[in-house]
Amino acid sequence: MTDVPFPGLSTENPDSEGVVSTWFVGEGESVAAGQLLAEVQVDKVAAEVHSPVAGVVRRLVEEEAVVTQGEAIARIE
Repeated sequence: MTDVPFPGLSTENPDSEGVVSTWFVGEGESVAAGQLLAEVQVDKVAAEVHSPVAGVVRRLVEEEAVVTQGEAIARIE
């Protein structure tokens, strides 16, 4: 089991919050290592989040939910 964290996009404030703006996979879907999972945004900075491992997505934060950098947004089993 591997947690996928919300990336640290703000170096000035590591406790910054952001949102998952778009999910590209759904709960229970199989993913490959390196596959695009989501796009996230902090302030005006957007970034892509890729799966660190192959497996099945077991937990997702809802789109537009506020998340602290470093917090798990998905879990891959």
